[in-house]
Amino acid sequence: MKINKFKKEILSFAGLYISPFLINVLLLTVRIKIENSEIPEDLIKKNQNFTAVFWHGKMLIGWYLFRKYNSAALISPSKDGEILTNLLVNWNYKVVRGSSNDSGKEALVKMLELADKKMNLVITPDGPKGPAEKMKAGAVIICKKKKLPLLLTGIRMENKKILKSWDSFEIPLPFSSVTVTYSNPIWIEESLNYDETNEIILKAESRLKEMNK
Repeated sequence: MKINKFKKEILSFAGLYISPFLINVLLLTVRIKIENSEIPEDLIKKNQNFTAVFWHGKMLIGWYLFRKYNSAALISPSKDGEILTNLLVNWNYKVVRGSSNDSGKEALVKMLELADKKMNLVITPDGPKGPAEKMKAGAVIICKKKKLPLLLTGIRMENKKILKSWDSFEIPLPFSSVTVTYSNPIWIEESLNYDETNEIILKAESRLKEMNK
């Protein structure tokens, strides 16, 4: 995955050495407003696991949000993915290394197995290489096969640093505000054919883009 030097240095230093401390300190200063927090909470109360998605460029807040939900994360097998893995393990994630496209079939099989164990699955559907905000099929396929609801997660940061990377990676500034919005659970029928499934993917992509504006 090609990223600029600044982002690489931040992730490398933070991920390998002090990320659990510094990133947690940063995020503790950030005011996170969740407009409809009852949506994932209600699913948890019903013992219904889900698949949550957010764009790759929003993942710092995204991963932080779902750390308390008995979650499994699908992470790139690249060196940068290894750095992120160190952080997510600190946040009690079960990490699966792979991608959400056809080349990551083995990783998707592992995610399906974790779904059977009632874990919540968390995926950046445009990762690991983009294009940015272009949803790949992996998350929808998982939901379709395992009858899980898809939870779109919109993340809007008021004051942030935007890095010059393919995903326009966003870092909230200290003491800034972030607004999070969850979609209603999206259920995907197992009987849908290829074209119908692709239509769901395109609609989810469009909706997620709108939720981040």
